Amino acid sequence: MPQDATASPLARLVRHISRVVHGKHEAITLSVVGLAAEGHVLLEDVPGTGKTTLARALARSIDVDFSRIQFTSDLLPADVLGFSAPSPTDGRFVFRRGPIFGNIVLADELNRSTPRTQSALLECMNERRASVDGEVHELKRPFMVIATQNPLEFEGTYPLPESQLDRFMLRVRLGYPERAVERQVLRSRLEGDPLDKLEPILSEAELLAEIAAVRQVHVEDMLLDYALDLIDSTRTSGRFLLGASPRAGIGWMRAAQALARIDGRNHALPDDVKRLAVSVLAHRVVQTPRMELGGGAEDGGVEQEIAALLDEVPVPA
Repeated sequence: MPQDATASPLARLVRHISRVVHGKHEAITLSVVGLAAEGHVLLEDVPGTGKTTLARALARSIDVDFSRIQFTSDLLPADVLGFSAPSPTDGRFVFRRGPIFGNIVLADELNRSTPRTQSALLECMNERRASVDGEVHELKRPFMVIATQNPLEFEGTYPLPESQLDRFMLRVRLGYPERAVERQVLRSRLEGDPLDKLEPILSEAELLAEIAAVRQVHVEDMLLDYALDLIDSTRTSGRFLLGASPRAGIGWMRAAQALARIDGRNHALPDDVKRLAVSVLAHRVVQTPRMELGGGAEDGGVEQEIAALLDEVPVPA
């Protein structure tokens, strides 16, 4: 029997995307975790490392509505949310929906837009609805924002505020590929874009069923306490100026449920919590001045501090 025949639908989705996104199994897995846990994912790295390709591959693998927003400095909130315009027949104002009304929305180069436009996503990401001209419009379900951003020191970028970052369940960094993997990437592009041949393997109904199944994955109380101990350490250990929020804990547990589901388990493990720690916490904590002077996130300072907390906080038996 083929290996995919017995794998969970989410595991098959990870393998399907791996056909066109080479050497990035962990990044693909975390992106699928965000989708199955009904969270949002921030893909961050230097240009040309495959952020947009990963987002497009995920969207093309599922039979749902996909929309892409190319964020630029002149983009307006109405370009994201939509606007009311007079009807050519009777002159009444009719709401024209913007690209945010998709199932999977790619916010490409999010930090190239102004804070005013960035803030248009806040209500959508947190409450899954959009308020335009005094009216509230519900978004589709499933709904996921996959945002990409380049490092903040690049020209023409605007730092994402903490309130925006906190709405992303996971931050994923891709990094440069190994030489053998990059050679495979070059070979695969000689005859065209492999994404053009990628077909959906999950329907909208199947995805919603997987999302419901993720919510049924069992999480022991000891895992809740373990995550709370780690979150409390980010606030009280003196390692960070600002620790993780309660929203971080909620997203962390949902992500652990999704990761267990991908691995074919009906219960979460401490290893799930540890594996997700950096992706859940690193973009939510604020560095101390000492860390910034020492190089900060560019040198992996935040990730190293989180790894140190994982070593210090006892793991439940």
